[in-house]
Amino acid sequence: MTPHCNPLVGAVITPPVAEAREWISGRTFPADEELLDLAQAVPSYAPAEALARHVATVAVEPATSLYSDILGTLELRAAFARHLGADYEASVNTENVAITSGCNQAYCVAVSALAGPGDEIILPVPYYFNHVMWLQMQGIEPVYLPFDAERPERLRLDLVRELITPRTRAMVLVSPCNPTGAEFASAEIEAVHRLLSSRGISLIIDETYKDFRAQPGPPHTLMADGAHTHEGLVQLFSFSKAYSLTGYRVGAIACNAKLLVEIEKILDCIAICPPRISQEAALFALERLDEWRDSKARLMKERVDALRRVFTHSNLSYQLISSGAYFAYVRHPFRGRPAVDVARRLAERVNVLCLPGSFFGPCQDDFLRFAFANLESSRFPELVERLLESQKNLQLP
Repeated sequence: MTPHCNPLVGAVITPPVAEAREWISGRTFPADEELLDLAQAVPSYAPAEALARHVATVAVEPATSLYSDILGTLELRAAFARHLGADYEASVNTENVAITSGCNQAYCVAVSALAGPGDEIILPVPYYFNHVMWLQMQGIEPVYLPFDAERPERLRLDLVRELITPRTRAMVLVSPCNPTGAEFASAEIEAVHRLLSSRGISLIIDETYKDFRAQPGPPHTLMADGAHTHEGLVQLFSFSKAYSLTGYRVGAIACNAKLLVEIEKILDCIAICPPRISQEAALFALERLDEWRDSKARLMKERVDALRRVFTHSNLSYQLISSGAYFAYVRHPFRGRPAVDVARRLAERVNVLCLPGSFFGPCQDDFLRFAFANLESSRFPELVERLLESQKNLQLP
């Protein structure tokens, strides 16, 4: 007998990166045309050696094998509060911080604490696909803010206002953005927050890539004005990218204390607490690796600049729409063709694995996302050469 499955989960798409990897399953690639894997946002470099040594040392300590508090160790929460305070030129309290098993978990528990079945949450298109997947699994209605390919970094306040209904519970921003790499201006983020908070609606801002932003200074002033002691702001973070700890699964939430009480209930039911060994790694990173982190941020900026240069090739019909942090959002030249077909054929014909824009929302079939962080900049010209080759021989039905 076929077991009954939750129809809300059944209706959600297959995990996009896993689906893309199926396109190359079982294949081998020649040495002179290796796979250029641009599907998932993974740094090309290992964690700092000092961090790896520290983890090996603390792994043998008995306390490392025990539970921590549900919201994480007090030491890590306090260190992260200090980190946010320094980065945002604000005063962030430890009691407003929770540590999670990755930023995806941070997002899921924040959403579940804020909204339920039948409620609505606004997301700009293109969105991070896991964000929408979770909303759909919970019976929460995603409401889409349309994409302006001419101004990917713009937030249209008038359009946000039009999308708000009595069922709106939150709006989600990712800045710098996954998938476009665009960085939203602080003034626009703050204007959106003012609009939402005036209606009793929360702003969830995922700042996983904040350490790779192009603009100097704080990303916004929302923490400086005491937002974390009031309703209306939920800040999410991941240690995965800044410190190359993707497999450690450690992230964080900063929000008002009332919401954190509700989040704690959900966290206790899901994982009880974040992995203790991962928290030890994150604490070491915050306390010892500022210089290492900043050097990797400079490296990624160099890659962004290099990518922009190679995309100026005069014969290239792929158009770079936006780039930054780990991502490039590209308009492909095969108008009217489903982006998933273009992406599959790039994998099959020229050994370039990327994700179709259709994985990131409606009306995105003209686009592809390249997650270039795991590719050395010396190979960017090779990427362009393969895209040029695809313009000649990528026959689509």
